[in-house]
Formats: sequence, C-alpha cells, structure tokens
Amino acid sequence: MLAHDQDSLKRPPLHGLHVSLGGKMVPFAGYDMPVQYPAGVLKEHLHTRASAGLFDVSHMGQLALRPKSGRIEDAARALERLVPQDIAAIAEGRQRYAQFTNADGGILDDLMAANFGDHLFLVVNAACKDADETHLRAHLSGDCIIESLADRALIALQGPKSESVLAKFCAEAPSMKFMDAGPHQVAGIACFVSRSGYTGEDGFEISVPAGDAERLAKMLLDNPEVLPIGLGARDSLRLEAGLCLYGHDIDTATTPVEAALEWSVQKSRRSGGARAGGFPGAEKILAHFDNGASRRRVGLRADGRAPVREGALLFADANAGEPIGKVTSGGFGPSLNAPVAMGYVPTSLSALGTRLFAEVRGQRLPLAVAAMPFVKNTYKR
Repeated sequence: MLAHDQDSLKRPPLHGLHVSLGGKMVPFAGYDMPVQYPAGVLKEHLHTRASAGLFDVSHMGQLALRPKSGRIEDAARALERLVPQDIAAIAEGRQRYAQFTNADGGILDDLMAANFGDHLFLVVNAACKDADETHLRAHLSGDCIIESLADRALIALQGPKSESVLAKFCAEAPSMKFMDAGPHQVAGIACFVSRSGYTGEDGFEISVPAGDAERLAKMLLDNPEVLPIGLGARDSLRLEAGLCLYGHDIDTATTPVEAALEWSVQKSRRSGGARAGGFPGAEKILAHFDNGASRRRVGLRADGRAPVREGALLFADANAGEPIGKVTSGGFGPSLNAPVAMGYVPTSLSALGTRLFAEVRGQRLPLAVAAMPFVKNTYKR
C-alpha cells in the first residue's frame, strides 16, 4: 500500500494499543485495523471458543434515535418504517437484530436496535454507517433526533469466560441474558453494554467513551483468560456460527427470506400481522414469506480438506451443467478442523444433505448442504 493510502485510513481509538500489542494492521472498511496478533489467527480463534477474546469493533457505527415527542414508542414506530422487524415490542433493556431494506426487498444493511428507555441505540456496519445515517435523516428526521455517537469506541468480549472476566468490573454482568442491553458502569466508566456478539459464543459488546477505551481494554487484557483477537479470527468465528457478513452473504439484492433470516421478522410485521408491511420492499418480502423464494442461503460442508472460498461456483453435477449457485463465505473452521462455507442455491436444492459440487482450481469438489450454525451457539438465554 502506498504511504498516502495508508495515511488516508481512519484510526480507531485503540489503534496505538493494537500496534503496541504487535497487531498486524490492514485496511478494513476505511480503517487501519488489526487482522491478527502474534498468537496468530488459529490460536486466537480457539482461545475465544475456550476462554475469552477481546475484539475492537470501533469501526462500527453507533447512533441514537431520540423521539421528538419524548415517547419511545414514537421512535420505535418511526424505525419500523425502514425495517421489517417489530421494534415497538423491544422491551426497555433489550435489543433486536434488524435489517434496513430497499424498495426491491434487498438489504441495505443489518443492524442491532436497543431500547434504552428514552431513546433507541443502534449499531450498524462500518462500510454502511454514513449511508445509514443519511437514510435515517432522510426518512425519520420529522419524528426523531438522529445523533451520531462518533465519540465512542466499541469493544467485544467474547467466549465462555467473558462473564467471569466482566463481572470483576461490572456487577450486573452475570445477571444479564442474551440480547439484554443498556447503560452500565464498567470499571467506573459510563458504558452501554449488551450481552451479544458476532462469534456464536456467550459474550458482551461494550460501547465506551473513546477517551476511556484504552484504559478499559488494558484492564480487560490484564486478565490471563483474555487475549486480543483480530479480524481474521472474528471472520472464522462468525462463519462457524453461520452469521451473515454484510456485502458478502447479504446485500441490496438479497431479501431476508432468501438469506434464511425469517426468524428475525416477527409475525406482527408479516401478512395478517397487527402491523403487516409498511417497510420498504414489503410487497416482495411478504410474497417470499407467503410463497417462498427461488433461492436460499445454506450451510455447506466439503467432503475433503480443501477450503471452498467466497466466489466459488456451485453445481448440481460433478461433470456437466451450468452453475446453480455461488459460495458467499468460506474457509477453514478451526473448531471443526474442517472447511465450512455458506452460499446461495435454488430452494429446490436447499434440503439438508443435498449433494452439490464446488469448482475449485478447475476441479469440482463434492460437498453437502449442512445445518447451521456449524458450531453450537452458547448464548446465555
């Protein structure tokens, strides 16, 4: 990379800490981010599954939606104009996974929306955050004050020992359940804490004022159970968990039904529901719910050891025929010691166990449609 290109990258509040820890820095979504540390991706991945890993996700966007009326239900109903989820039903202190959709039913971005009592707190993807803020301002400014929380960092503590580690700094951590979210003191710092993450493991995401981020991160890393984890292991962990990566597994041409995200759209927003439709692309998305979609995101397990990477074409026949689909995420699953992948196939070929073939270096390798997540989730329900 040219020096001026490197200089054009944004630096998250923990950049200096990453460098001091030996992080290998790479460009990601316009930021200079650590892809791995000296331990390496494999050890970082397995350590997160067995103990606790600390991730810097400060490149993500954080926003507050404050209802001008002072009534949280007005902010919730306003946001429902842009997403197919039931936002009004999110109880105070809880959060929900959602998607911004477009007029064609495609996904503009996926996000987390939390009810903080007097406002909604949103976390959106780094590459989409400017467009998301513009989208919110264009459609919701009449009802809400849209506040960009650019002065906050975001860190994730993930793994089976994350609760015991965080409990040393946040007394409420052990009593939180999966998808609980709200303001909490962490080591005396005013933070926003959710019990959630992007690894399939139990864990927490902590929004912290940028000026306090390094101090808090160092306190967490002082625990022998905690290792710093880079983007490489973050990706392999989320792949094993069967979680979508925006711009790869979901995008503006993918509906929530095609993406196998039906679980995220509550019955109240579907046909016959109390507040059915009313979001962008509702006609197409609800038709997919009612009649099915022609394609579907599935998990894939290869017969052999060779990883099947993003972009590999999928075929129904070992020797002939046109491609029937494509891999959208793929790699080696360290927890399984085997390759795993996700991709889109015709719904008629999406049943578990269906035999398919992926083209890798001119050869068609056998694989099968497999259940996701590939590694069992350990969320604290």
